[in-house]
Amino acid sequence: VQLAESGGGLVQAGGSLKLSCVASQTIFSFRRMGWYRQSPGKERELVADITSSNSPEYADPVKGRFTISRSMAKNTMYLEMTGLKPEDTGVYYCNVYGTTWAGEPFNYWGQGTQVTISS
Repeated sequence: VQLAESGGGLVQAGGSLKLSCVASQTIFSFRRMGWYRQSPGKERELVADITSSNSPEYADPVKGRFTISRSMAKNTMYLEMTGLKPEDTGVYYCNVYGTTWAGEPFNYWGQGTQVTISS
């Protein structure tokens, strides 16, 4: 399975972006899928994720500004980001993990998309 992110770019503070993550095939039996970001000089951190039952969770810094969603029909996960701040700058990665029906764990990552917020 391959994941491909898109939608990153350069925007001014206060602006919005919508990231997409398309999977090369339908991923059954996933446990969670989510968005991570890695800002300059920092470790990769979880931004938001969503369970197979569509229950989202958000990191405190993005609560109220970011919305995670998914479309199983399109094999796509989204991250809608509003009220962007310079500290949101980083490379955003999508991730899907779970266990196959055969009981084998999987953990897929995309290649990342750059988000840069200017002040």
